[in-house]
Amino acid sequence: MSQFQTVHNREQTRSMKWDNRKAIFNSEEVLPMWVADMDFKAPEAVNNALKERAQHGIYGYTVITEDIRNNVTNWISLKHGWDVETNWLSFSPGVITSLHIAIQTFTNEGDNILIQTPVYTPFFNLIKNGNRQVVENALKYDGKTYTIDFDDLEEKLKTVKAFILCSPHNPVGRVWTKEELTKIAALCEQHDVLVFSDEIHADLVFDGYKHIPFASISEEARERTITCMSPTKTFNLAGLQASYIVTKNNQMRAKINAELGLQGFNMLNTMGVIALDAAYANGKPWLDQLMKVIEANKLYATTRIENETNGKLKVIASEATYLLWVDCHELGLTDKELQAFMIEQAKVGLNAGSSYGTEGENFMRINIACPKATLQEGLDRIIHAVNALA
Repeated sequence: MSQFQTVHNREQTRSMKWDNRKAIFNSEEVLPMWVADMDFKAPEAVNNALKERAQHGIYGYTVITEDIRNNVTNWISLKHGWDVETNWLSFSPGVITSLHIAIQTFTNEGDNILIQTPVYTPFFNLIKNGNRQVVENALKYDGKTYTIDFDDLEEKLKTVKAFILCSPHNPVGRVWTKEELTKIAALCEQHDVLVFSDEIHADLVFDGYKHIPFASISEEARERTITCMSPTKTFNLAGLQASYIVTKNNQMRAKINAELGLQGFNMLNTMGVIALDAAYANGKPWLDQLMKVIEANKLYATTRIENETNGKLKVIASEATYLLWVDCHELGLTDKELQAFMIEQAKVGLNAGSSYGTEGENFMRINIACPKATLQEGLDRIIHAVNALA
């Protein structure tokens, strides 16, 4: 486990997380605990495969062979119990690219697309920038956790062409149950709504919970769902840009592949292909260790925040991801004041909850995928600043 406790210097590596602090937070003093990449090295199996490929020294066009496709489908079966055929797979540089392709392919300008707020910020941009309309089904927050407002969902689904499902949910950390997914599937079938399912955090689920791919719920769900998955969050490979789309429906998949070609996404980069293959073939032992570290970090952070801030901060119970969603309402600050407080007083770089929709105001998202020493420093800063507030 020592590989996850080593503090690596990521400065001057052109890291968005570390080297872009001045641009993002107007300060280089903040400890960055925001964007969802980890401060851990990728699995040695991946690094060794990349080194071996680099030693070859020729980086020509690289195809995704059937054995690589088999590694992907074997992984999905092993981790999620979903039997996927290799010909259901299409490949793209990232899940956001995949969602863009789905929106461009299956919706028209002016169409309504539903999202469940507070939710991953790029969902808003994908819809708006494509001249589609955002329809929000706000999740219900009871002060402890989040659930789906199914009455509101049904009314909204009557008006939309597609639904971008975030599963597991970012930022609130919910793993949707089979019952919840089954109800969603029935409503989408009833109102003829396509589902674009972002399942990039599927592998990062804590003990006691199980990710269920939405398309595995029923045959009808499979026929109307485009599933977007990737090893990049799982194995900290985001900069290598490798993801894939799972589509059972032959006609829909043909249209996706045509749009990918139209957009110029005919293949992945060489190193992305190598990393994806090595991660799925040999990365499971590393992931098993990682999840123990993330779970321990979650417990440590939750315990300290709740015990040492006199109830002024509250961590929402997380079922998946390495991102904590923290309720800061009791600080009595406006949303803008909260953002300034975290940067200027606590000197930590977090994700402002309001970037995930109005329901996220007065929340903060904290990335805990870091060595414990880094996490301890970040928590020390936050707790000290909170307790110094008049």
